[in-house]
Amino acid sequence: MSKRDYYEVLGVDKGSSPEDIKRAYRKLAMKYHPDKNPGDASAEAKFKEVSEAYEVLSSPDKKQRYDQFGHAGMNGQGGFEGFGGGAGFEDIFGDIFDMFGGGGFGRRNRGPQKGADVKYETTITFEEAAFGTETTIQFHKDETCDTCDGTGAKPGTSVKTCTDCNGSGEVRFVQRTPLGQIVNVRPCTKCHGSGKQVEVPCSTCRGKGVERKLKKVKVKIPAGVDNGSVISLRGEGEPGLKGGPHGDLYVVIRVMDHNLFEREGYNVYCEIPITFAQAALGDELEVPTLEGKVKYKIPEGTQSGTVFRLRGRGIVHPKGHGKGDQFVKVVVEVPKKLSERQKDIIRQFAAESGEDVHEQRKSFFEKVKEALK
Repeated sequence: MSKRDYYEVLGVDKGSSPEDIKRAYRKLAMKYHPDKNPGDASAEAKFKEVSEAYEVLSSPDKKQRYDQFGHAGMNGQGGFEGFGGGAGFEDIFGDIFDMFGGGGFGRRNRGPQKGADVKYETTITFEEAAFGTETTIQFHKDETCDTCDGTGAKPGTSVKTCTDCNGSGEVRFVQRTPLGQIVNVRPCTKCHGSGKQVEVPCSTCRGKGVERKLKKVKVKIPAGVDNGSVISLRGEGEPGLKGGPHGDLYVVIRVMDHNLFEREGYNVYCEIPITFAQAALGDELEVPTLEGKVKYKIPEGTQSGTVFRLRGRGIVHPKGHGKGDQFVKVVVEVPKKLSERQKDIIRQFAAESGEDVHEQRKSFFEKVKEALK
């Protein structure tokens, strides 16, 4: 029976990043791991298949060879038959063993573990992104239970050492895998890895030692942030395990569109309509900027679509590397309704001007004539 395409096995594309490939592998390996499917030969075969696919696609050299020659280019270097041990072998199975509490490769997490990170999205205005602001965000997270002070036990009762794991939080067992029998370690199911037993659980947290609370955090957003910027706050995430530190809070910035300005990097762009008279004769315009209006002189004969630059009127760099500029595009408005007198004046202007003054139009028709010769 021919082997399935490794990308198809993991459900990823050829252009997927190493992180996407690893994420897909861990998800499928967790699903088909023998621990979760005892005695299921089909699940064991799929576990072997996804592990084989990951062993090849996670290695830059093997992946390149596979992309070029397919299964024929492996020459026994992919799949369980081709595993030669060493670091690659340990890495591919170590990830799975970690999911189930560790394994025979010494990768168990017995000590304190950092808590999970928290991601939060907040929306700010265009001006707030340009000048910075301070906001308060609210989200739910686990915090130490106030009733039991994190012990998980009802006040007045005791916490004892777990009798199943003798306080280690882990139990050893022999697991049958495609590689044979391996001595594995998993968190104790009786104490959930804590090493302790609660006789009478706390009524507030039900023995967990933590309770879900509404957390309010002040976030200082620096000037110059852009859509997608991330601000990290250490220690504001979920609590750690076994006395480990809290995780971190990552605040993702979303910036609202502005009705007048657009942004590209640290530069600001806008359009200003001007009349034909202003374009022809020149004028002093009042140009809106993020810091208020400024005056700017445009020369006579300004063409529609001309872009002027206002230095230092853009957005400040968050790390103090100066400011961007503002670019102003002028667009000549053609009046839609004219009085008879205005029409007569324009006709007189056209007759008086002739064709010589319309340099761009004249140049265009000369190019047309040249092209049609």
